[in-house]
Amino acid sequence: MGWDSAKNAAPLNSNVRVHIMPNYDDPEIEAQWFAERRAEVAEYLKHEGVMYGLIAEEPAWYISPYVSIWAIESNKSSGKAGWWAISGDMPNDYVSRSNAETPREAMHAIASLWKEAAQCMARGERHPTFVIGTGENDRELASMLSSRAKILLEWANDSEIWEENEL
Repeated sequence: MGWDSAKNAAPLNSNVRVHIMPNYDDPEIEAQWFAERRAEVAEYLKHEGVMYGLIAEEPAWYISPYVSIWAIESNKSSGKAGWWAISGDMPNDYVSRSNAETPREAMHAIASLWKEAAQCMARGERHPTFVIGTGENDRELASMLSSRAKILLEWANDSEIWEENEL
């Protein structure tokens, strides 16, 4: 931008706010993001009435600040994951380890369910096993849920972003 263009820009003392994305490569910022997601997962599982042991200190898989997959200890088998939970720029959700052995399988299972639910919501119907929201704004939520499901399915199917030796 040249000097002439700068004269027409907002003055330096204006109320214009610039959002600067935090540097998630910074270990402190990443640790804070992990802590926030972990707390969200704990609150979500509590709200859902899930009985569980510990939540891992760090996600089993993540792309910050978008998505994290968390290993959740089984309440019945100490030291073993019984659940996978997802958190990030999307709704929180979880799946039993009996339905998904790895974080990648958990992502695929959750995204597939979201895709089905979004299709039902777009038609004004409720999914038989999955509920999100109160039903008042299903059509708007359907679009958001569908876009998150699409991205997660793409990631779940992208072998380049997954380590060969997953959990």
